[in-house]
Amino acid sequence: MIMHAKPIIVGIAGGSGSGKTTWCDRLAQSIPDLPIKIIHEDHYYFRTRMTSSAPYTDKVYEDFNHPDSIDFPKMMEDLLRAANDAETEVVLVEGILVLAHPPLREWLDLKLYVECQADERIVRRIDRFMKKGFDYQDIVTEYVDIVRHRHDEFVEPSKWHADLILNGSGDPDKSVRVVQEWIKQALRSRKSFETVRDFNGKR
Repeated sequence: MIMHAKPIIVGIAGGSGSGKTTWCDRLAQSIPDLPIKIIHEDHYYFRTRMTSSAPYTDKVYEDFNHPDSIDFPKMMEDLLRAANDAETEVVLVEGILVLAHPPLREWLDLKLYVECQADERIVRRIDRFMKKGFDYQDIVTEYVDIVRHRHDEFVEPSKWHADLILNGSGDPDKSVRVVQEWIKQALRSRKSFETVRDFNGKR
């Protein structure tokens, strides 16, 4: 009997507006033959929102960019459940703070960081939130007051844990193909190892 090989777990981090969610979705679409589970960090904010005072203005904001705003224990529970699901071969974990949480980082087989310059990220952020009905000035003020500081404090430093840093400004097709091939090769190697281990166990 061939033992169940654990899925390949890939973490995808990057700043707000860097393109990480788009890149994650493109990667998932590129391997439709593999059973994939996607875990989005955005789904794990605590119901009682964390608030913080902006460093220079002291204005209070709901702080979505601080590690303490994320229910990482629940996120880890769901990750472990996915990792033990015999039907899942690939788990993608996506979010701004994915590489900033050490216990989560330890579970990642491949750590990716989507890099994008600040001016491009803020333009994308403005466009996204205005489409949701938010006021332009409120979006800009919140970014300047607190979001960029959290990025510098927690998100940007986490990229040094990445195995690969991806270009969030360009066409993602080439980087998606590279990671897609890495995942397929890693799965082949892992399944081969589990098969050999099971065979040796029987002897």
